[in-house]
Amino acid sequence: MGVVVLSSNYLVQFPIKYYGLEKILTYGAFSYPIAFLITDLANRSYGKLIARKIVYIGFAIGISSTLLFSTNFADLISVRIAIGSGTAFLVAQLLDVQIFDQLRKKKWFIAPLTSSFIGSTVDTFLFFSISFYATGIPWFTLSLGDLAVKIFVALVMLIPFRLLLGTIKAVKV
Repeated sequence: MGVVVLSSNYLVQFPIKYYGLEKILTYGAFSYPIAFLITDLANRSYGKLIARKIVYIGFAIGISSTLLFSTNFADLISVRIAIGSGTAFLVAQLLDVQIFDQLRKKKWFIAPLTSSFIGSTVDTFLFFSISFYATGIPWFTLSLGDLAVKIFVALVMLIPFRLLLGTIKAVKV
C-alpha cells in the first residue's frame, strides 16, 4: 500500500504529454486505483478492522516516504501535494472500507465497484483541490481526466479481484 501511495504521489506531478492530454491527465491516475484493490481484498478476506489497519499502515508509510523523499519544503506545491495526498488517501480509503463492508453481501462485484467509484471520486477531488487550487495548474480538468482513468482502472481491477476471490477466504459477517 505504501509503495502504491508513494509512486502515485510522485507520478501525479507528471502530466501525460501525448495526444493533448497534458491538461487533463497525469501518470498517477494509473497507479493509485491499485490501493482500492488492496483495501477491498483485505476487507473481503479479513474484515473491515484489518482493512482499516492496512489503510493506516499504508498512510504512515506513504506519507512519511513522501515527506522524506519527494517533498521539497521550499516548494509550496510539493508540500500541498503531500498534505493533499495524505488527506485524500485517508478519507477516501476509510470511506471505501465502510462502503465495501456495507455492501459485502451483495453480488461479488457490487461492493468493490461501488466503494472504489465513490472512494476514487472523493480522493480525486480532495487531492487535486488541496494540492493545486489557486496555483495556476488546471486542477479541475486534471481531476476530471484523473477520475475517468481511475473509474476505468477500477473496472479493470474487477478482473484480478474476481480471480483472487477464489484464493482468499471471505470473512463471515
